Amino acid sequence: MNGYRMKESALPSATAMAVACGLLAVPAGATEGYFMPGYSGLQLGQGGAGIANPEDAMILALNPAGLASVGEELEIVVSLFSPDRRYTATGPGFVAPGGLSSGSVASRNKFFLIPGIAYNHPLDDHSSWGVAVYGNGGMNTDYPAAANASCPSGMSGVFCGGKAGVNLSQMFVAAGYAWKSDALSLGIAPTFALQMFSAEGLGLFGIYGLSSDATRLSNNGVSTSAGFGIKAGMIYALTPALRFAVSGATPMWMSKFSKYKGLFAERGGFDIPASATAGLAWEAVPGLTAMVDYKHIFYTGTASVANAMTSPGLFGADDGAGFGWKDVDVVSLGLTYKLTPEFTLRAGYAHNNDPIDADQVTINILAPGVVTDHIAAGFSAKVSDHSIIDFAAMYIPVHSRSGFEMTPAGANTQRIIKLEMSQTILSLGYRYRF
Repeated sequence: MNGYRMKESALPSATAMAVACGLLAVPAGATEGYFMPGYSGLQLGQGGAGIANPEDAMILALNPAGLASVGEELEIVVSLFSPDRRYTATGPGFVAPGGLSSGSVASRNKFFLIPGIAYNHPLDDHSSWGVAVYGNGGMNTDYPAAANASCPSGMSGVFCGGKAGVNLSQMFVAAGYAWKSDALSLGIAPTFALQMFSAEGLGLFGIYGLSSDATRLSNNGVSTSAGFGIKAGMIYALTPALRFAVSGATPMWMSKFSKYKGLFAERGGFDIPASATAGLAWEAVPGLTAMVDYKHIFYTGTASVANAMTSPGLFGADDGAGFGWKDVDVVSLGLTYKLTPEFTLRAGYAHNNDPIDADQVTINILAPGVVTDHIAAGFSAKVSDHSIIDFAAMYIPVHSRSGFEMTPAGANTQRIIKLEMSQTILSLGYRYRF
């Protein structure tokens, strides 16, 4: 809480690629709340900026209008994502302790592979179509069944339900079309979304009567959810060296997580939030391009994410407790410098606000999406007439959020909970230009 079709003789069908990526996509604890900052090595290497500077087929994930400027290209990406999430709890209270004497309680599972694939095909000098399969984001925590003297006899763990955690994965399959004139590009991409979710260690909330359906609260295995939405975008050349772009995505209207109707508000509802981005790209001197993007993610549009832990209803009810997340604003800065015709350097930095307030830290032990800063660098190397390698490294420094423990009876001012997270992403991409 925290694929595509080309010439049929050369590539599998779009459906086969979507299935293959779906089996592998395991986003886990992404960085802008739970959204990924970029979907390719090229994008990550410049801090996620670049909706006004289309260079690769995966631009479809950021701004469909960019397809009209890319040319025919197949792109395959694999990212290694490593989040470190942990908490401390000091003073008397309910949550399993982890403080000065025993150290913090760390989540297990720290390495995840996130694949993606995209293909773009020009139809003529003014239009293109493309497809992309990619992990949008997610959240994963896995805390051990730590000793907890506050639990009823025989129970242990963060919330007295044994080992505790959640796993949320989101995969998008987008099909886009773009058209351009001399200065204006427009694009649209209907998008299918698939989510998978599981939760463990929350059963005590049901025993205490805090869930509208205790049988669908915790430890029910993986539940799936499917839905759709639309991405759209525009790029306009203000001058030959300066481009302005906007892009946006509707909410992804999703089916409910049927196995967790007693956990998520609106009886298992978990729509993927809408987002909107505006950006500029300026070719300051030949070979050097500077980019700045501003993104707003509407987390408050999803009740199960936005409802406060102190909401009056039971878990699973329309007004039931959620994770108390605020909307997230992201500013991304990126630079690309073409050192030679075959080698391009990239660098970037992004900052977003923390979506979690101090009074929401207790439930967000499960989803500690508190990181705010992203530092990135990378390169693109043309290794043959048709092949390009993209590499990026992104470091997200540790950030923390502290607050009083919250219980059904209100705030426990005797116990302070501190959430911490840091992350590292390494991304390798291969592009084949026809």
